[in-house]
Amino acid sequence: MLAPRAGKGRAIRNMTTETAIRSRTAAIVGRPNVGKSALFNRLAGRKISIVHDQPGVTRDRIVAECKLGEHPFTMIDTGGIGSDVDASFTDQVHAEVELALQAAEVILFVVDGQDGLTPVDSDLARRLRRVSKPVVLVVNKVDVEKHRNFDSEFSKLGFEHSLSVSAEHGRNIGALVEITESFLPAPHPDEPPARIPLKLAVVGRPNVGKSSLINAILEDSRTMVSPISGTTRDAVDVPYERGGQPYILIDTAGIRPRGKVDNSVEVFSVMRSEKGIRRADLCVLVIDATMGVTAQDKKIAGQIQEARKACVVAVNKWDLVEIEGDRKEFLHEFMEGIKSELFFLDYAPLTLVSAKTGDNMMRLFKTIEEVRHCSRQRITTGVLNRMVHAVISANPPPIRSGKRFKILYATQLDTGHEAMPAPHFILFVNSADALAPHYKKYLESQLRAESSFTGLPVIIDVRGRPPRERKRPQGH
Repeated sequence: MLAPRAGKGRAIRNMTTETAIRSRTAAIVGRPNVGKSALFNRLAGRKISIVHDQPGVTRDRIVAECKLGEHPFTMIDTGGIGSDVDASFTDQVHAEVELALQAAEVILFVVDGQDGLTPVDSDLARRLRRVSKPVVLVVNKVDVEKHRNFDSEFSKLGFEHSLSVSAEHGRNIGALVEITESFLPAPHPDEPPARIPLKLAVVGRPNVGKSSLINAILEDSRTMVSPISGTTRDAVDVPYERGGQPYILIDTAGIRPRGKVDNSVEVFSVMRSEKGIRRADLCVLVIDATMGVTAQDKKIAGQIQEARKACVVAVNKWDLVEIEGDRKEFLHEFMEGIKSELFFLDYAPLTLVSAKTGDNMMRLFKTIEEVRHCSRQRITTGVLNRMVHAVISANPPPIRSGKRFKILYATQLDTGHEAMPAPHFILFVNSADALAPHYKKYLESQLRAESSFTGLPVIIDVRGRPPRERKRPQGH
């Protein structure tokens, strides 16, 4: 494990509070296709890991919180071990599991009750007995009462603590949480409330270096990196701290065009990546500097725009670009070319990075923090209304459908409860239909000129005045 350099961020397990965090962590391990991810999702209360009957779907460690017990605790879902399901990644999967075992305080060893005891289970049990940590044997897929005897043959594995469950149907999940918590000390009463982490989704098409970028940020081989596109199948949540600020790095599967998705697992991966965009506070869109902006890059950028998400564009593999002529002029033309291709995402700042060399990671996070700062800015109602009326006086809107657009009142919504809120303005107007799209874009540019909203979409909602009721003649 690499020691963090001074001034840089650290993976959660490298933090000085590592012991406190480890003491509330459980690792879920087992051979492929025994239902580890289904159990993980059940304990997390939401679908995080991809569940599929194809062995080897989960490759990275995936982290989430279980809140079903008295106190929340961290869970780590791991890739299946003990079988060469995918020879390309077997060694890396085993390394990921070993790191998970080091980070956890209790191990949930999952076996398949319907398959029965297998040689792989027995081999894995021998390995786990050498770990000086409590192990809970979880016999999964005991779905109905008549299956309750399925766990009897697993008693020969010799684990003191065992429980039969059904991750699919929720059977005995409460009991599993209770026995897991029995090995986890309660949080210290004087422990300060945790700061809410900023969720950063690292998105892009396959093989642009998303996982490599996260590894460069962490200075650790935390996620799998391979020249084979599609290595990352799940959206992997990676806890991380930098400068005292907690983050969740969401390493997403590469988003491919729908027509090029090979199988159902990749369909789920694409859907999970799109969901990662929606649940992120900020999206880091990774572009391959050697290839420029592709049609698929534009599609992903469009998804970010439609989701109204803050965004920073990380132009990766900059170290491989051959600079021709004057460096300053080349750099300017290169950046302007990318901005031109992503014109519809013009609010997103660009940062040149190299995941391979680790260059400009500090600049990337400086840009992210600049976006965070901008998200907290507000234009007071008085200033906003004076500005809007001055803008309209200087450049009156066109007449549309026989009506001239008039703004009666403007205000900025208070979205302080969000981690990185986009500036959201409400315009109360005479007629919403009278606002031409190009004039709305003009108003957005003027709002940006008044207060810098770097990296943030500006949301303008227009509310027309309700039509007046016609007065009825007296006597009717």
